[in-house]
Order: sequence, then structure tokens, then C-alpha cells
Amino acid sequence: MPNWLKGGLIALVSIAGTLAIVQMMRSPVEGRAPDVNVLRTADGKPDLNGIWQAVGSANWNLLDHQARSGPVLELGAVLAVPAGLSVVEGNEIPYQPWAAAKQKENYENWLSRDPEVKCYLPGVPRATYMPYPFQILQTGSNDILVAYEYASASRVIRMGKAEPPPVDTWMGQSVGRWEGDTLVVDVTGLNDQTWFDRSGNFHSEAVHVVERFTPVSPGVLDYQVTIEDPKVFTRPWKIQMPLYRRQDKGVQLLEFKCVEFVEELLYGGLRKKTGQEQPFSTARLRWP
Repeated sequence: MPNWLKGGLIALVSIAGTLAIVQMMRSPVEGRAPDVNVLRTADGKPDLNGIWQAVGSANWNLLDHQARSGPVLELGAVLAVPAGLSVVEGNEIPYQPWAAAKQKENYENWLSRDPEVKCYLPGVPRATYMPYPFQILQTGSNDILVAYEYASASRVIRMGKAEPPPVDTWMGQSVGRWEGDTLVVDVTGLNDQTWFDRSGNFHSEAVHVVERFTPVSPGVLDYQVTIEDPKVFTRPWKIQMPLYRRQDKGVQLLEFKCVEFVEELLYGGLRKKTGQEQPFSTARLRWP
């Protein structure tokens, strides 16, 4: 073989090898974190301890949406909706026809129907991407506690096997396991009272949520969620977004007990009437 041909083959092999390495770095194996300085606990698992927060508008609408005016509150205040990009794979939630009609109705009446507006527990996965921080408390291979600032919500991720949930609840039952450096959380036992966002996207009590928390750097988690509900959707669908570890000095989880801010909405009609008060009512809201 001529020397010039040998040299060309060696160069091609070298280039191919380099490209393969680059591709491996760009596409980490499922369940494994990229080659970064991931913080770890004493048993070698990724250390997720800290206060985290999503940045975006998913709590308003999981799908692409433009900024718009919301309802005009008393004294002329306007509850505006910020623009945002979709966190849903394919920018589509695969509703069954009847469910698509219900979602549209929910959207048009969200202020009076959204459980979050009434300070009910937000459910999973919505608790994760609301505009409030949450804290993960992890100790080795034991169960993991997640505490949310909103409404003092919390849940325990039970590591290993667990019995089926005896009843449906607002936050459901979370069972976790490690797949490489990814924390996989299987959530069942959710009731049908929570929404995914303020745009009326909803589910039934048959919903099954699988979360995947993968560290991509010491301060960022890749958060992926698969949602299936045969009563509402035609197929499983996914959302994905980054979660950021709060770096501000002295950061801590504060209280946000929202009940006191919505008492008029929830209980105003039950008070004894004096003829002087004007209790809050969604009927007094008007849309521009």
C-alpha cells in the first residue's frame, strides 16, 4: 500500500475516533450524568441536597403561549399572563376529544376553577415548576424528603419497593430508585383535583407520573416527566425543563401560607352579612 494512502487512512481513523468521542460527550447514556463534577453523598449517589427552583412560565401554560391580559381585578388591577415556550415534547398534549373540550372550558374559567388559586396542594409534577422554591433533603440511601414553599406542601420519596397507595391524595405516593446517576420517581395515587397549569390542563385519578432528576452540573438538574392517563389522554406524553440550585447567600425556604390571601374567595360567602361588606366574588371580575 502506498505511503500516501496509509497516511490518509490513519488520518481518517483518527478523525472518526475523535468524532465518536465528541458524540459520546454530547449524548450521555440514559440514566447517567454527563462527565461533570457532580456533587455526591458518602455512598456515591448524586447529592441533590439544596434549594431548587424552576425558571419559566410552565405554571401558566405548559405549551407555547403569548403574553395576554388576564382578568381585571377590583380597583382596575390586571392579572397579566407572561409569554412562554413549551416544555411539552412536540408542543402537544394528546387529549381525547371530550377531554380537549373540558380543557378549553377550564381555560376560560381558570380563575374560579384552578385549585392552585384556592391554595389547595398543587400535586405532582406541578409543585416542581411553580414560581416558588423547594428543598430536597437527602441522606444516603434512605428516603428523600421534598419540601415546597407553596402552601407548606411536602412529600416523601420512598426508596425501594412500596405497597400500592391505600387512597388517592393531593400529592400522591412517590417511590424512588436510582438508575445510574438519575433519580427516578414513580408517582401514583394522585386524586383528580389538581391541574398541570393555570390553563386548565388536567388529569383523572388514573394518572401515572414518572419523574427523572439527572444532574448535569453541580447547580443544574435535568427534570423530565412522563405522564400517562388512559382516561384522559390518547398516549403518554413528556415534559422537560432545567431546575436550578439556588446560589444566593443565606438562601432558605420561607413560609408562604396562601390560605389567608384567598379567604374571601373561599369563605367570604359564609360570613354573617352586615350590609356593609362587599365580599370577593369571581363574578365581580371582568375580562378585557
